[in-house]
Amino acid sequence: MHDWTPAGRGWNASPEKGEALRPNDETGRTSPSSKRFTMGKIAVIGSGQVGETLANGFAKHGHEVMRGSRDPSKLGAWKSSAGEKAKTGTFEESARFGDIVVLAVKGGAAEEAVTLCKGGLDGKVVIDTTNPIADAPPTNGVIAFFTGPNDSLLERLQKRVPNARFVKAFSSVGAALMVEPKLSARPSMFICGNDSAAKEQTRAILDTFGWDTEDMGMAEAARAIEPLCMLWCIPGFLRNDWAHAFKVLR
Repeated sequence: MHDWTPAGRGWNASPEKGEALRPNDETGRTSPSSKRFTMGKIAVIGSGQVGETLANGFAKHGHEVMRGSRDPSKLGAWKSSAGEKAKTGTFEESARFGDIVVLAVKGGAAEEAVTLCKGGLDGKVVIDTTNPIADAPPTNGVIAFFTGPNDSLLERLQKRVPNARFVKAFSSVGAALMVEPKLSARPSMFICGNDSAAKEQTRAILDTFGWDTEDMGMAEAARAIEPLCMLWCIPGFLRNDWAHAFKVLR
């Protein structure tokens, strides 16, 4: 990212552990389920603020967390402060460690990052927080993408690692609001992906972190979800207003 990237917005920019959420009929809405997000090992790929925020959120709820970096030594301070369940490693080591993997790197580095995970992502839920933000600065508050309207970064990642179970999530809000957002109402997170069970697990995580879930369907829906980060960023760049999130009303 260039200097124009708003510090702490993290595109790469709580309640106690609650009930998992599942679709209510075919609307994609969420409603309580008897399933819960059980304890497990979480890998977070990325050394930026999004990765740190989500890693800390999982650690707070009792999960073992390993953060992955090209240079794990960069994460030494985080490891020292995050508690005995915190670990660090390479991308591949972290991917193999996690029962669930969170991808939280800069969008332009995402395809290379999943390649460096090698076989560690096969068969696993991979929560993709990334957005395809180009290196060019914003124009009148509007960021640029390196993908087109009939493409998405999620789809590229799924093609790159076809045996992984990618779910797009946490891509339409900044890092500061990803875990237990303090807003006037419980916000909505848009998700999509080709694996229903993976999306069910992602719903449960979002519920734990204080979000309602709106399931938009298969991976192609990321073509609509990813540009929400453009919309989310505009008030920030124009008015320094970063404390907001999307909410679906019916």
